[in-house]
Amino acid sequence: MPWYADGFHTCGVCHSWHIVMLHLPWVTDMPDLAEIGAVLEALNHPAVLISPDYRVVAANHLYQREFGLRESGGAMRCYEVSHRYHLPCDQAGESCPLRRCMETGQPQRDLHLHHTARGKEHVDVEIYPVRDSHNVTRYYVEVMHFARLASPNPRAAGLVGRAPRFNRVLELVRRVAPSEAAVLLLGESGTGKELIAKAVHESSARTAGPFVPVDCSGLTETLFESELFGHEKGAFTGAQGQKIGLVEAARGGTLCLDEVGDIPLPLQVKLLRLLESGTFRRVGGIEPHKADFRLVCATHRHLKQMVEEGSFRQDLYYRINTFPIELPALRERMEDLPLLAESLLYRADPTRTLRLSSEALACLESYDFPGNIRELRNLMERAALLCDGDVILPEHLPDECRCGTAPRPPGPLPAEVIPLEEMERRYLLWSVARFDGDKRDLAARLGVSERTLYRKLHEARDGAPALVAEEQ
Repeated sequence: MPWYADGFHTCGVCHSWHIVMLHLPWVTDMPDLAEIGAVLEALNHPAVLISPDYRVVAANHLYQREFGLRESGGAMRCYEVSHRYHLPCDQAGESCPLRRCMETGQPQRDLHLHHTARGKEHVDVEIYPVRDSHNVTRYYVEVMHFARLASPNPRAAGLVGRAPRFNRVLELVRRVAPSEAAVLLLGESGTGKELIAKAVHESSARTAGPFVPVDCSGLTETLFESELFGHEKGAFTGAQGQKIGLVEAARGGTLCLDEVGDIPLPLQVKLLRLLESGTFRRVGGIEPHKADFRLVCATHRHLKQMVEEGSFRQDLYYRINTFPIELPALRERMEDLPLLAESLLYRADPTRTLRLSSEALACLESYDFPGNIRELRNLMERAALLCDGDVILPEHLPDECRCGTAPRPPGPLPAEVIPLEEMERRYLLWSVARFDGDKRDLAARLGVSERTLYRKLHEARDGAPALVAEEQ
């Protein structure tokens, strides 16, 4: 009887993978690995076949090249190759699309940070089940797409980061960019909303078109229509010639309305009319013009609250809020602080090898950063100018963020408070997955005896039956 595998084809617009049913006329219910290997080789992205126990069964040459895989025959597990973990991703504190695919039987997708031949890179991972003729899942196909939107390398240009909250933003950008859906970027000032808007544009089918940012907070009521829609000669005093507006300048590209929450209420109806009709008239003109742009809006304001207060139109809110993306404040992604600081120091002066001292880093880690990444950039530029050597010291930082200042108050408890016993269990599994030494060294680092470590690991793994007890 024939069995089938979940195959793939690419979309000509977004170049992403979509699932199709590929029926293969094999005579047995068990997959022919050589045939599957040929299918994997036909893909133009790194791809691998994985067994239900996480073992790499087959890999195409792109996967072998990108991830340095030299062994075959199920000798390694996927998380050992991509993450260098000793445990599956879900048991090491990360989301695991393979585990979700096992549980749901449906294709899954996630953004991970993988070890590649070039170092750590953001990778968009897609998982598809491979079933036999009895609809029993035998294997899983994993396809990797390198997300060039950002980098964990401090010397890279553009977006830099690796924190989970930051990775979630990248994942959402990857999902929405190929579409024409309106995007609403929410976040405090200084979190990089315009950079994310550019990332949406550069990952879209409109990347060859213009990216036109509009600072709505700087537009007065008298200038709004003229700047946005343009004007005809003689439309008003001083209009000595025809002017193309920003909407027209964005034709074929992306229009980014920054601080859209600052648009006065009387002018919001004009913006809504543009979005609903897709047409506009220049000031002083009577001929309608067709608008052709992808809309990305950004704001630091709470638009939903403004709608309730009556200062922002509800119909406009729902028109621009098709796909909201919330950008984390710097204090919510402090894991990225050393990386961001190193990157900003390099950008401040690429000719020097500036670095933070441990004392200066400790000062920054205790600071609240109300100005977010924009404030960190200013601090690093100032420190680079004050530092005569290569090491940034606390004395090179402003008084308000030096050590000894009052620590920021703890935030509210999360909605789900995890018991200490469960927290210890998760931490132990997380430590084992990431520690490269043996158990004796790990026990010493954790401050317990080796016997105690083995006992606690045995207790922690009672809830993880898929784990192989390697110590026994």
